Amino acid sequence: MTDIGSDAGFPRPDELLPHRAPFLLVDEIVELQPGERCVAKWHLTGDETFFAGHFPGRPTLPGVLMVEAIAQTAGLAAAAASSLDGKLALFGGIDKARFRRQVTPGDTLRLEATIDRLSARAGKASGTASVEGQTACEASMMFLIADANDLD
Repeated sequence: MTDIGSDAGFPRPDELLPHRAPFLLVDEIVELQPGERCVAKWHLTGDETFFAGHFPGRPTLPGVLMVEAIAQTAGLAAAAASSLDGKLALFGGIDKARFRRQVTPGDTLRLEATIDRLSARAGKASGTASVEGQTACEASMMFLIADANDLD
């Protein structure tokens, strides 16, 4: 297992992903095996704007954002692979997404993603989002690899 990061810890998610607030959904990296696996966390404070409308009186994290957070976690593992320098992983498809429990303000989402296949052109990943050991979401996904400079 090859972890990246210094003695102070792992890189910040914004050092590996192009996403920025309010759409960077990963706060910290807990484990990182470049090109293979990543474990990250997303701390939900309740101040996130989507909670106001989803749903008033019963704030719940939208399932689609859990899937995106898993994808970003897989993106961290892919982006950390030196073979993908200057490249960007883009969603190509979502398969087998299942939602198992609600996620609410104050929860910390533990995100785990594994790269199942990675080539110069595409990849497949699978992952889960959980709260206190209870699975909230699981999904498999496909992503395409693009040259980051071609996206300007």
